[in-house]
Amino acid sequence: MKIQPTKQPVQDFDGDAIIVGAYCDELSPTAEQLDPAISGAIERLKAAGEITGKRYEATRILAPAGVPTIEVIVIGLGAKADLNAETVYGATATVAKMVASKKRKKVGFFLDDFWPSDLTEQAIAGLCVGMHGQDLYRQEKSLTTPEEIFWYGVDDATIEKGAAYGNAINLTRMLVNRPAADMYPATFAEEASVVAEDYNLSIEVWDKKKLEEERCGSLLAVSQASPRDPRLVIIRYNGGKLGESPLALVGKGVTFDSGGLSLKPSDGMKTMKCDMAGAATVLGAIKAIAALKLPVNVVGLVGLVENVIAGNSYKLGDVLTARSGKTIEVLNTDAEGRLVLADVLNVALDEKPTRIIDLATLTGACVVALGLDVAGLMTNDEEMQDMIFAAAKRMGEPMWPLPMYPEFGEQIKSQVADIKNIGEGRWGGAITAAKFLEEFVEGTAWTHIDIAGPAFLEKPKPWMDGGASGFGVRTLVEVAKTLCK
Repeated sequence: MKIQPTKQPVQDFDGDAIIVGAYCDELSPTAEQLDPAISGAIERLKAAGEITGKRYEATRILAPAGVPTIEVIVIGLGAKADLNAETVYGATATVAKMVASKKRKKVGFFLDDFWPSDLTEQAIAGLCVGMHGQDLYRQEKSLTTPEEIFWYGVDDATIEKGAAYGNAINLTRMLVNRPAADMYPATFAEEASVVAEDYNLSIEVWDKKKLEEERCGSLLAVSQASPRDPRLVIIRYNGGKLGESPLALVGKGVTFDSGGLSLKPSDGMKTMKCDMAGAATVLGAIKAIAALKLPVNVVGLVGLVENVIAGNSYKLGDVLTARSGKTIEVLNTDAEGRLVLADVLNVALDEKPTRIIDLATLTGACVVALGLDVAGLMTNDEEMQDMIFAAAKRMGEPMWPLPMYPEFGEQIKSQVADIKNIGEGRWGGAITAAKFLEEFVEGTAWTHIDIAGPAFLEKPKPWMDGGASGFGVRTLVEVAKTLCK
């Protein structure tokens, strides 16, 4: 998708669709400029209550007289004083999805001319995301990208930065939306290699033999029933000072999760292609950070496995030895993501990071606690967690901290091994899973983000098709930008 800047006045634009904005208290300057040319249609609709400026409210004006266009779309931007990254991203994605639902050749976005560049970047990111659906395998696509897209009042650099966000989010969405028959450990590693080649990044791909040499017994146990061998990918972006310790981003990459011998029911298994969303989010964030050329060192590590069933499946009661040497009693083979991350977190320590952030679709318990739209934050370093929480709030990606009291750690003590892979009973399951992960960071500042709810949309939203959301990519980039300051 190519987006071009334009300085052409909105009333002279000769494309198929013109998009302008409306606030709760006033029209945007470009909407006011366009309105006389279309005989005051926008003001009449506003007076009739059809246009209120409410966030994401989209109103189509078809074949308006006075301008050579098929339609004008007015998108609500909320209160002008409250304009933020969340609003412009969601509003632009909403209207982009509307535009892409019809076959348009030339489209102009005339949303405003006073926004600072950081807001415009997020709006352009929303445009890129809204134009892409999840119908990767349909002969007839539900969304069609226009041949030409113009954005009023910006320069090429702002467009390039906004597209960097949008393209990275769409990479994450594509990876998650692809079914397990296409997206498995080896093919994910290939996608990571493409990103590395495109941005001249260092990459290591550990195959099964290397994982065995590295004694990654916890990760290997989860993968051992699958005919598809596991991978561990390490991808490094060195944009900061030479020798400066990196930020480590760690992702869970269970490319399909049957639950193993603790078998999921069919309804619980239908969307388990999304159980590698943590890994996909890490790769998307690395892509965006590299495209934006941020002056920071970042290393991404993802553990990639399939958790399926065969005669050699790992079993309840097994005791695994992780790379760190810690022993783990397995009491539920569907609590597999933490077993994968145990070894990947230990590998991350070899990079001597200042901070570790891991992302995982880890627990249904987090969804019970926080719902489908909010990710859980758990940490051993509250200052770091506060930084991530603030970054997520700026980006409009809702997260909420959960308590990490020592008593939760007592629940994962085992009578036959160092720890066990589930807590006592159903209660506090998201936190006991995080306490398990904490066992493998050896005191390094670390925050775990459980994205089980928001990583995958069960139903479409006005701004996005159902399926993978790309949640977390923008927050991770914002964290990296914060560390640059």
